[in-house]
Amino acid sequence: MNWSISFAPYIPSFWLVMAAIAGGLLLLVAFWTRSKGAMLRALVLILLLAAISNPQINIEDRQPLSDIALLVIDESASQNIAGRIEQTQKAAKQIADNIAGMENTQLRTVRVRSGIASDDDGTLAFAAMKQALSSIPPERFAGTIIITDGQVHDVPDNKKSAGLNRPVHGLISGSATENDRRIIVESAPRFSIVGKPQSIRFQVDQTGTSPDGNRVMVSMLVDGKLIDKYPVMTGTPVTVPLPVTHGGQIVTQLIIDGFAGELSAANNQAVIITEGIRDRLRVLLVSGKPHPGERTWRNLLKADSSVDLVHFTILRPPSKQDGTPINELSLIAFPTRELFSEKLDEFDLVIFDRYSRRGVLPEIYLLNIAEYVKKGGAVLVAAGPDYASPASIYNSPLSEILPAAPAGTVTTEPFRPQVTEQGRRHPVIRGLKGAEKDRPEWGKWFRLIDTSKGAFRSDVVMQGENGKPLLLLSRPGSGRIAQLLSDHSWLWARGFDGGGPQAELLRRMAHWLMKEPDLEEERLTGRQQGKQMVITRQTMQDMAGKVTVSAPDGSEKKVTLKQVKPGLWQARIRVDQAGLHKLSDGMLTSMAVIGSPDPRETVNVHSTTKLLAPVAASTGGVVRRLEAGIPRIVKIKQNRALSGSGWIGIKANETYQVTAIRTLALFGTFLAMALLLGLFMLMWYREGR
Repeated sequence: MNWSISFAPYIPSFWLVMAAIAGGLLLLVAFWTRSKGAMLRALVLILLLAAISNPQINIEDRQPLSDIALLVIDESASQNIAGRIEQTQKAAKQIADNIAGMENTQLRTVRVRSGIASDDDGTLAFAAMKQALSSIPPERFAGTIIITDGQVHDVPDNKKSAGLNRPVHGLISGSATENDRRIIVESAPRFSIVGKPQSIRFQVDQTGTSPDGNRVMVSMLVDGKLIDKYPVMTGTPVTVPLPVTHGGQIVTQLIIDGFAGELSAANNQAVIITEGIRDRLRVLLVSGKPHPGERTWRNLLKADSSVDLVHFTILRPPSKQDGTPINELSLIAFPTRELFSEKLDEFDLVIFDRYSRRGVLPEIYLLNIAEYVKKGGAVLVAAGPDYASPASIYNSPLSEILPAAPAGTVTTEPFRPQVTEQGRRHPVIRGLKGAEKDRPEWGKWFRLIDTSKGAFRSDVVMQGENGKPLLLLSRPGSGRIAQLLSDHSWLWARGFDGGGPQAELLRRMAHWLMKEPDLEEERLTGRQQGKQMVITRQTMQDMAGKVTVSAPDGSEKKVTLKQVKPGLWQARIRVDQAGLHKLSDGMLTSMAVIGSPDPRETVNVHSTTKLLAPVAASTGGVVRRLEAGIPRIVKIKQNRALSGSGWIGIKANETYQVTAIRTLALFGTFLAMALLLGLFMLMWYREGR
């Protein structure tokens, strides 16, 4: 209960003041002349003015409101080492019990976890605090207690930038005498052109002592394969080369050895994700003679701005002798030596379009092409009728790499290209428009080169009538070769008989020849989708084995895959840890990055008081280590110290809620009226004597 006095004059305040002034002047005259009853007149005037002022007593019934304290508990990844989480849980329970015993005090608890999102920024304790404060009335907020290892990644500079007007106390888990070793990447490329090596700059930091001193061995792994080892000294920056050998994602790991007594091994490796990009695709297209499909090849390759095309059509072979003087010919001589001897390795892909042996390329140059493929080069052969003739390029050193030998005959009956069982599983064919049907309704072709056998293991992914091979994909040596046993693919581009996916097919063939990772027949990948990891296995086999998933903390899980399409197997699993996950099915090994490859939670795991100290000091709070003891919580009134030996304080706001208001008019009672009337009669009696 609380009371107060207020006034509600019956007349305007101006006239009340004027009446008081006039009465005061008359009283001064009365006192000056020593009139009888001057004191009594003064008392009557005061009471009369008070009655006109209408004084009232306001009585409030108040209900005290409880103060609300906020407890922020750090449950991020760095809290799961060295017994910190046990320290945290013990402190949280004791603080909760302490505040539960206080009068008019509530405790709200917020738990902060580090996520697996790709943009995860570590422990965001103040963001969680701000969100919790949005539901707490400012006048009831008593203060914040944060239990953490000190590795908070969104600490504001001071209370002004944090928008806080109550104390922030930090209770730090862990120990001040922790030993650890970590690797820090100072610079690394996010994108790089294939074939152009980049460099990574890093250094190894160490606190405390280790048996091997300050000398550390760093292992570099690229896509899970050991590339090299480097001896480095702690605290000294080191630059090492990064090979970029293929397009797509390249996962590089820098791993250092731990030592006995080390705080955590989670920061003993750094992961760098580099996207390999092909600068320009250099293609050499050699057309044996002009034909309707030649323009289709040229248009397809020229339409891609990333392709540098060198195209030669052999219009006049050496065997053609018609007596025309050389100086009258406007043709460009075919630069055989430059292309097939000096600069062959500069081309990413060589295409022979209906090429036959007509004396243009000597045997030695064809041998160079065979060696070029064996060493990792790529050749695409689009065969025409000449492939079945004695002038076939199969009757040359190229027979060592060509997957199909000609039978010497050509089928000229119309047929619709079909997908083989291997083709349904192969990434080059799987997913083509219409390929999912048992018999794709693609447009007809009218020529197919008959073959007898294959010289190398090859996948027949498309066929003609009666199972005759149409498109073969082979891997001689380290290179790749694709052979299309028809020169009628251009009919699809013209839309004949409904056409077909000619551009997409040829694009996929070229990308497979260039070893595009997405088109590999045998591939194991993992990618993040929300809080799940999607594991995908591409295979030409009938079954896909179980995949072992190794999490960053070393735990393993075996996953069974299910077939979603021919040659494509998948599974989904929930993931709770950010970082690099290793996938293996016994044949293939790959890396899957979940969230950030190097989460801020694992970069620096030292327990520290330095990060929270500035904002705590600016709000009147303190930062203390739990290893020194869990402090008591005390409610403190305004303008008093908020911490002391063995205790920390929260504000006692003394807020309340008014439940009822009662009003009593002092001169509205019969007693007050009787008193005023009695004084008037006494004044009249005194004046009458």
